[in-house]
Amino acid sequence: MSGGSGPSSLVKHGSVLSLLTLGSRVLGLVREMAKASLLGTSALSDAFSVAFMLPNLFRRLFAEGSIAVAFIPTFKEYLIADASGTDGAKNSGNIREFLSCIFTFLTFFVSLAVGIGILASPLIIPIFGMEAPEETVLLTRIMFPFLAFISIAALFQGILNSVHIFAPSGLAPILLNLVTIICAYALSPFTANPARAMAAGILIGGFLEAAVQFPFVFKTGYRFFFTGLKRAVCNPGTKKVLRLVGPTIIGMAAYQLNDLVSTALAGNAGEGVVSSLQYSLRLQELILGVFAVSIGTVLLPDLAGDAKTGNWPRYNERLVFAMDIIALITIPITFFSLAQGETLVRLLFESRSFDESSVALTLAAFYFHMPGLFFIALNRILAPAFYAQSDSKSPTISGIISFAVNMALAAVLVGPMRGSGVALALTLASAVNTALLLAFLRKNPSIAIGKALGSALLYTVKLAVFSIAASVPVLFFSPRLLSAFAGRGRVISYGVPFAINAVIFASAGILLLVLTRDKQAVAAARALRKKG
Repeated sequence: MSGGSGPSSLVKHGSVLSLLTLGSRVLGLVREMAKASLLGTSALSDAFSVAFMLPNLFRRLFAEGSIAVAFIPTFKEYLIADASGTDGAKNSGNIREFLSCIFTFLTFFVSLAVGIGILASPLIIPIFGMEAPEETVLLTRIMFPFLAFISIAALFQGILNSVHIFAPSGLAPILLNLVTIICAYALSPFTANPARAMAAGILIGGFLEAAVQFPFVFKTGYRFFFTGLKRAVCNPGTKKVLRLVGPTIIGMAAYQLNDLVSTALAGNAGEGVVSSLQYSLRLQELILGVFAVSIGTVLLPDLAGDAKTGNWPRYNERLVFAMDIIALITIPITFFSLAQGETLVRLLFESRSFDESSVALTLAAFYFHMPGLFFIALNRILAPAFYAQSDSKSPTISGIISFAVNMALAAVLVGPMRGSGVALALTLASAVNTALLLAFLRKNPSIAIGKALGSALLYTVKLAVFSIAASVPVLFFSPRLLSAFAGRGRVISYGVPFAINAVIFASAGILLLVLTRDKQAVAAARALRKKG
């Protein structure tokens, strides 16, 4: 493996991005804590959740999804051609032309989408059965331009990630969350309600996400400008991106519509259910963002390069190692989170607005969301494996099937289980999606994923057994610790027992890994030591 671009490089780049993403996700959690403190699980909180979900859904569909699926593999081809000199000196001009055309097309398309979203929001919001529909429409209109800013930010991220620059991509969401938190408290006295203050923060933060990455893009030397729309659409690179994105949008639309339909079902299940699902998902996304998204982000450019050059042994090595690392991280965290769910929810969210009923609603969803963590994280690794091969059809089919499973289960379970049923449906659909992606991946004879599945299954079972063993002392000491620190304020009453239990769990887990000389843990430790 040349150039240190194998597992060691994955851990090196992934650890840097993970540290930045950790800061972002922690601030994202603080943002949710501010929301819980100011809005609780009220109708106003539900209104903000739905209003922010709509531009966020389109962001994932048209911005981040398209960048991951189509832009990075296509841009990687231009970079490889430029490095090999196949087109001579004029290829750098081809890169500039491609970037200019993509920038022009993306700007036009998302501006159109923002305009339509603002105009159509009064027709969309009634679907969700909101308690405060007028306020939801207003908040939606305030936040919809966020889509334009974040789409440009996603393009900048794609350019930087393609040349293995990851730090600005990790820094940008930190600004979004930080500005939203500041605005939530600073602007609330001057707005009709805190939800509007937070909406203003989202809009400002989205602009800063793009602005903070631009100097780094400029520093790479890649220049791009606005060009004619017809020229942008007719560019060969743009056409290739659109060909790749076309079928993917169908699959990703199905996947992202999970959020839309699930929220609509939850909105009709009673006040506070939408917000409780969002609080629960925020805890899950904290882990996903720090590890799975970071590894997937780092992995895609390298897999794309390996696929374009036909270096399948290195492709296989990277993919299998990434899957093992995901299992090593998510399975223990899942068991610990289940063991400490109530303590965690009370520590982070409990306040005057976030009362006992809010705790019960959020905890009910959390217990059914967390078992899906491993599958969702694994999907974040498996999807780039297809995109790197310019295969967007397989994830599309998988996304459509998992969407159908999720909707069918959510519709059946939301009645008797309310928010818990929606959470369980998502977990089961994510497991179906993982199984389908693995099955499709095995069809490529160049990818030796079949041999790795047996050992991966045994490794997963091993980690589950270790996690159960490490949870036993936590379950034993937890009630005693909570009793010992009760009545000393939220941070002490719940924070100290949670921290002690985390140390106990981690110590027991690490001891078991050391005693069994776990290969994946050793490889990750060596890579981190080498980076240090």
